[in-house]
Amino acid sequence: MTLLATVRKRLRSSARGGRTRAVARHRRAAAARAATRGSEAPVRYSFDLRLRLLFALLLLAALGLVGRAIDLQLVDHPFLASQGDARFTRNAEIVAHRGNVTDRHGEPLAVSTPVESVWVNPKELSGNLEQLPRLASVLGMDRQALLRHVSSNMDREFLYVERGLQPSDAARVRALNLPGVNLTREFRRYYPAGEVTGHLLGFTSIDDIGQEGTELAFDKWLAGENGEKRVIQDSRGRKVEDIESIRPVRPGRDLVLSLDLRIQYLAYRELKSAILENRARAGSVVVIDIDTGEVLAMVNQPAYNPNDRSQLQAVTYRNRAVTDLFEPGSSIKPFVVAAGLASGKFSSNSIIDTNPGFIQVGATTFPDEHNLGAIPLATVLAKSSNVGMAKLALQLEPKQIWETLNHFGFGQVTSSGFPGESAGVFTDYSHWRAISIATLSHGYGISVTPLQLAQGYAAIGARGIRRPVSLLRLETAPAGERVLDVTVASDLLNLLEAVTTQEGATGVRAKIAGYRVAGKTGTAWKSSNGTYSKDRYTSVFAGVAPATNPRLAAVVVIDEPTAGKYMGGDVSAPVFSAVVGGALRLLAVAPDDVSAPGESLTRGQKVASR
Repeated sequence: MTLLATVRKRLRSSARGGRTRAVARHRRAAAARAATRGSEAPVRYSFDLRLRLLFALLLLAALGLVGRAIDLQLVDHPFLASQGDARFTRNAEIVAHRGNVTDRHGEPLAVSTPVESVWVNPKELSGNLEQLPRLASVLGMDRQALLRHVSSNMDREFLYVERGLQPSDAARVRALNLPGVNLTREFRRYYPAGEVTGHLLGFTSIDDIGQEGTELAFDKWLAGENGEKRVIQDSRGRKVEDIESIRPVRPGRDLVLSLDLRIQYLAYRELKSAILENRARAGSVVVIDIDTGEVLAMVNQPAYNPNDRSQLQAVTYRNRAVTDLFEPGSSIKPFVVAAGLASGKFSSNSIIDTNPGFIQVGATTFPDEHNLGAIPLATVLAKSSNVGMAKLALQLEPKQIWETLNHFGFGQVTSSGFPGESAGVFTDYSHWRAISIATLSHGYGISVTPLQLAQGYAAIGARGIRRPVSLLRLETAPAGERVLDVTVASDLLNLLEAVTTQEGATGVRAKIAGYRVAGKTGTAWKSSNGTYSKDRYTSVFAGVAPATNPRLAAVVVIDEPTAGKYMGGDVSAPVFSAVVGGALRLLAVAPDDVSAPGESLTRGQKVASR
């Protein structure tokens, strides 16, 4: 019993101990958990704080992005769009093609050919200036000069380096592929006939703008209007795509001149030959179609080539036939005779007494080379008698002479419209004295241009009708203005024919085999420092052909021949014969002189083949 009780007691004690130990363990676990919870509370708090802070930062960033997006899309959009366009789009100019110039038969006289020009962006090149020597080498330029040119313009975005490159040169520049170096298309004017037509056509600037001659006179007609388009380009300025057309381009219109290039070449060749042969200072030839007033040829010496810009100097490119004045000498006499015939005081059969071979007017004596005695009016012109002309002119009213010459166009510009044309010098008759009339009668005290003189002779050839001078081809002939009675004009033509046919006449070397010629020589001293030089002359021949039904009027002026000959009949008349004779055959004008048909045919073949 005692043992059993003892066991029970021990079991109960052991159970209580286990329970006690379990309770203790539970209490220790609870205490541990309580301790753990106490230590986790600050950690949990720190984590939550960081989470909230990160969320706030992300929210702020999102709000900033949204705000910036709104700013870019709404507030700054116009500025940003313009900046983007500025970098990748351009308003590119479309250069208008300048109209071509042709002669009356369609032969090209001036054409515009496409070329390329090199330009650089100095700002883009600022970090690559070491590349410039390569560009200079390809362009054949001085390296240092190119470097100075670019470096002194670093504030610019566009700078021309070389204009008007040939395609092969442009290809070499393109092959360099240099950043900041670009090519743009332009047009360059080219003149196929070169110096043969240089004075009449003039030339354009490097930007294809008319500067002289018909290029200037008809610049608005030829130039056209440049167009404009918007394009996308890459970072090197190369066009990627056309976006839209802003303004369409209007090409220049073609211009058809009155010029006959065949006659122009003929006149150029004969004038140049005469200048060389006579060692003359200068010369001009003008050929006019009497029926229409069109200028078929106009040449000058010295000449220049408008394709070579190194020759573009005022002394060489001015058109002497239109701008330069000269005293016409005896070539003015037919117009004074016209005034005498129109007055009724003289007829084609009038006799003028030139005895004793000179005439005294005031303190001045006007002699003839020989005493011709009493001679008909035809001989006065044929032998170019200064005495006979002075006696005729002094019997006329000054107003009658002035009005006749003025009606023929002296003292006023022609209607050619050529830039810089001179009106000449022809004072009003109210200022004339007897000495003025006497000197005027043989071509002094009046200054004209070759074109004016040619227009005057064309009016004689048209039997008294003065037509406007035209540098453009005309579809119909203008009516013109009658300045001389038809009977008087016909009588004057007959008188002028004696200048080339009468024995001992001054103009026999102007004869054209197969054609009758009416004209007049002129030899005038040149004025220098207020006095007339005795060894400097202007030699002239002016006339019309065929005399029976005139088709062409021409004037040949040779300035200061120095090879020994200086008379108009010796220096200028042969040029007239060659030019007008060749032109008549080129135009298939029927011969009117059947006195020597065999000789006419031979001469015609020679002139046409030269």
